[in-house]
Amino acid sequence: MAGNTFGELFRVTTWGESHGTAVGATIDGCPPGVALTAENIQKDMDRRRPGTGGPAASPRKEPDRVEILSGIFEGRTTGTPISLIIYNQDAHSKSYDHLKDIFRPGHGDITYLRKYGIRDHRGGGRASARETAARVAAGAVAKKVLILQEIRVTAYTVALGGIEVKKRDLGEIEQNRLFCPDNETASLMEARVMEVRKQGDTLGGIVEIIATGCPAGLGEPVFDKLDGELARALMSIGAVKGVEIGAGFEAARMTGSENNDRILPDGFGSNNAGGILAGISSGQEIVARVAVKPIPSIGREQETIDLDHKPVKIMVGGRHDISAIPRIIPVCEAMVALTLVDHLLRQKAIK
Repeated sequence: MAGNTFGELFRVTTWGESHGTAVGATIDGCPPGVALTAENIQKDMDRRRPGTGGPAASPRKEPDRVEILSGIFEGRTTGTPISLIIYNQDAHSKSYDHLKDIFRPGHGDITYLRKYGIRDHRGGGRASARETAARVAAGAVAKKVLILQEIRVTAYTVALGGIEVKKRDLGEIEQNRLFCPDNETASLMEARVMEVRKQGDTLGGIVEIIATGCPAGLGEPVFDKLDGELARALMSIGAVKGVEIGAGFEAARMTGSENNDRILPDGFGSNNAGGILAGISSGQEIVARVAVKPIPSIGREQETIDLDHKPVKIMVGGRHDISAIPRIIPVCEAMVALTLVDHLLRQKAIK
């Protein structure tokens, strides 16, 4: 396996590059009989596509219309591989001509060349966040399977540019462009984005993901622990540099009596474990958070080297987001959904 396939029973392979003809995904292992149309998938695609997200967004305009090429008959999955394709229609490859022989700081240019001996300099090729469009399409299919079990995955912004939410009202997530559960804080975040945009810089933030309705028993006891699988899935997103489950790093500052979730006759007394105990879901809400790094393509001069290892200074330019938030929101949802549906099928297989 060359690292392009995710999952054991619900297997997803993504393909394509930022400035290639298209990106897409092939799903193998989706159960038959699930109602599915391109319109179902398109809802999540529209949340991720370039040009959305207010002042933080890239000016690149991609319609990101998904097409289903196989695995569907009369509006339902057949149990055979589902092939999805999203054509690239607004790639400006010439914008990267001056970077052909230069390594961009913070990008995978230098590591891809070291690994493969060749790299696609046009927007980063396979290393581009453009690849995540295929993940979102596949994740939308996974969500259709999960909803049959009343499992729902929701992600939202809890911090951006050092500004943190003061409340979590999930009813407000769709009321602002940052998918933030705090409308008042979302306005402050947007102001911060505009300030940093003028400086030619970028911002990072934190996204929280919750899964409700997840039954107890998902996850394997040792190497395929559910929290480990979720961390792996979320860390596979290029902009993510850290993952927390439940209390996360805060647990390191607690005593055992503070961190342990009491088990009461009517359920748990708290959820510091984030819905996972000993690597297996407890039936509580699953809670994860990811640290999202600033976009590495900035409009300020940076020091780097060229292919001959000579020092040069560059200004990347091009069309880039100021922050991966909010477009990373549906990507996080997709990776959690893909992990849960795979473990749901694995659990059903042993029973």
